[in-house]
Amino acid sequence: MEIILNNAAAILILLFLIITFLQSGIDKIIDWKGNLGWLQGHFEDTPLKDLVPMLLATVLLTEVAAGSICAVGLWQLIYIGEGTIALYGAILSCIALLMLLFGQRIAKDYDGARTIAIYFIPAIFLVFLLQP
Repeated sequence: MEIILNNAAAILILLFLIITFLQSGIDKIIDWKGNLGWLQGHFEDTPLKDLVPMLLATVLLTEVAAGSICAVGLWQLIYIGEGTIALYGAILSCIALLMLLFGQRIAKDYDGARTIAIYFIPAIFLVFLLQP
C-alpha cells in the first residue's frame, strides 16, 4: 500500500495513458475503414495524403505499444516498486502524441492540435516524475 501512496500521481497518469492509447488503438482496429476514410479526407490537401494508410498503421502500432508498455510499467511500479518500464511507456506516449500533433498541424487543424497538447501535459509530467 505504501508503494501506491508514494507513487499515486504516476499511477493515475499511467492509468490515464493506458485508457487513452488502448481505447484509441482498439477503435482504430475495430473501425479501420471508418478511421481511414475520415483521415484521408482530413489530409486530402496535404503532402501526407498518399501516406495516410501507412501513417494510420504506424500510429496504431505506436498507440497500442504505448498503452501496453504503460500497463506493464504500472504493474512493475505497483508490485516491484520500479518505474523503468513505466518511464519507457511515458516516453513512447509522448512520441505518439507528437506524431498526432504533427499530423494535426500539417492538416491545419489547430483545435485538434490544441487537444493533443492537453494530453501531452500529463504525459510529459509523467516522464518528469519517473526520471531517475
